Amino acid sequence: MSTRAGVPAERSGAYNGAMSRSLTRDEVRRVDGIAIHELGIPGVVLMENAGRNAADRVADLLRSRSADRVAVFAGPGNNGGDGFVIARHLLNRGIDTRVFLVGDAARLTADAGTNHRILRAMGVEVPALHGEEAAHKAAEQIRPKDIVVDALLGTGSRGDVREPLAGVILAINAADKAGVVAVDVPSGLDCDTGRPANATIRADRTVTFVASKTGFAAAGACEYTGEVFVADIGAPPDLIERVSNG
Repeated sequence: MSTRAGVPAERSGAYNGAMSRSLTRDEVRRVDGIAIHELGIPGVVLMENAGRNAADRVADLLRSRSADRVAVFAGPGNNGGDGFVIARHLLNRGIDTRVFLVGDAARLTADAGTNHRILRAMGVEVPALHGEEAAHKAAEQIRPKDIVVDALLGTGSRGDVREPLAGVILAINAADKAGVVAVDVPSGLDCDTGRPANATIRADRTVTFVASKTGFAAAGACEYTGEVFVADIGAPPDLIERVSNG
């Protein structure tokens, strides 16, 4: 599950300034559990807040790079759900946004499925990219003036990335584009160790939720994260200290 807690939205800097308190994968899961099960904040509400605030950072990069379109690539987990929310908020602002699901809609998690259905109800096409041709199809969709949103894999990902996601990641990296925004963590980057997988997104900026991730400070990780921004998702900031203190 992508992380969902609350700290004031801030730019942590591309490791040229002070970082916010960082969290491990397990601490992220504990924050999610407390927010949902103890505080009663529905996961879909936390996803909404995360995606809405991430959309601000995507729109900022769109303007700064003089880009004219956003291409969102979503996986079947909660990270993909964040991507669907981002797409909806960008579309609501009148920003030309295309959305692609890498995988099968039947495998979407509950909250991601909710936001996928909302997009479809809005009349937004969300073509699914499957199998061996997924990478080729992904590359065909990316234009030089696109900002690509990586919403493929979240903090739970570790080890080698399997197909078709691996091929899509490599296709995004190789494509001529205006920039890449990673959602929560660049797909393929281990959020605890900062080690890249066989296929890892190289982002211009990463919008991460709750707090920075411990792996972001590892040597070489900034080559994949780019600038790191911490976004508020609406849960009390003292949850960070609570999980950090055991």
